[in-house]
Amino acid sequence: MLETRDVTKSFGSGDRSLTAVNGVTMTVADGEFVAIVGRSGSGKTTLMSLLGALEQPTKGMIFVDGEDITRLSPGELVHYRGRKIGFVFQSYNLVPNLSSTKNVMLPMEFIGVAKTERRTRARKLLDQVELTGDKQERKPGRLSGGEQQRVAIARALANKPSIILADEPAGNLDSQTSSTIIELLRNLSRSEGTTAVVVTHDASIADQADRVLRLEDGRLALST
Repeated sequence: MLETRDVTKSFGSGDRSLTAVNGVTMTVADGEFVAIVGRSGSGKTTLMSLLGALEQPTKGMIFVDGEDITRLSPGELVHYRGRKIGFVFQSYNLVPNLSSTKNVMLPMEFIGVAKTERRTRARKLLDQVELTGDKQERKPGRLSGGEQQRVAIARALANKPSIILADEPAGNLDSQTSSTIIELLRNLSRSEGTTAVVVTHDASIADQADRVLRLEDGRLALST
């Protein structure tokens, strides 16, 4: 499903160059739930940005379904991000003036799904993340942090992506809500047939993963 070969990402040049990701080679199997852990500044978020094609590597190759995404054109990268990847962020990144349902519908609109189908799938996904009733029509400001993250997970799954990339998805939540959110994400990724890669500094979240990848100073240090 997902493979990186000697992926490196540096910022700046010369004496001011900083290497955030350094020669990372890894494989994530289809349907696997993988946690990437490491200290702040270890390169976790940069690696996620590379996997999601939000950044391009300085060198190396990234394969998704056998295709090297580092060779895609800008237009092809937009298509890749829209259809292959579902993003979940620590800060939710919901559109504040849209209801929960419309937030989940939005990615489907970008790829041309009919409105009736968009609404039906959005409500189904919100039901699956256990956001029900009138909360589906509330705007983010009227939801708790945990409820907003449920909407964000539903939105990430809207276009039936191959991979979910979640960057500290429970970072702003209390421990009980955090555990619930990660369990929901894990169960939904399985039921939807989606591979999930989660960046976290929380050992309890990493413990729920099928496998843990540890980054130290931009290098892959341990796989369990």
